[in-house]
Amino acid sequence: MAESISEFTRFEIARIIGARALQISMDAPLLIKISEAELEVMHYDALKIAEKEFKCGALPISVRRPMPLKTGAKLKAVRDDSMDDEKIIAKEREVEAEIAEKAEEMGLVNERDNEDSIIEDNSSGSDE
Repeated sequence: MAESISEFTRFEIARIIGARALQISMDAPLLIKISEAELEVMHYDALKIAEKEFKCGALPISVRRPMPLKTGAKLKAVRDDSMDDEKIIAKEREVEAEIAEKAEEMGLVNERDNEDSIIEDNSSGSDE
């Protein structure tokens, strides 16, 4: 049973009163004594009766609020694996050379295509 209403959130209060009102509407016995005159004033409204029971503290309701488990593991610092532009360009050239070598081994490049690309590379270098 709750010691005070203030220890419940508004959502918990709504759920508690709604559940009790459903019980009352299904002919559950009232937990507090309410005179016939008061019931007339409330128009026999189950929500109003449940709210009155809640405010009187007559509802034997407990609310469980599970908390997340605390772990002792600490977070590791993030490493910065940034590379200089020169290293990136060198890595790209290395990968391109590796791809070209494997293409020749697998027969994906014709010798004529390879010679044409060499000629184009030489002619583009002489323009500079």
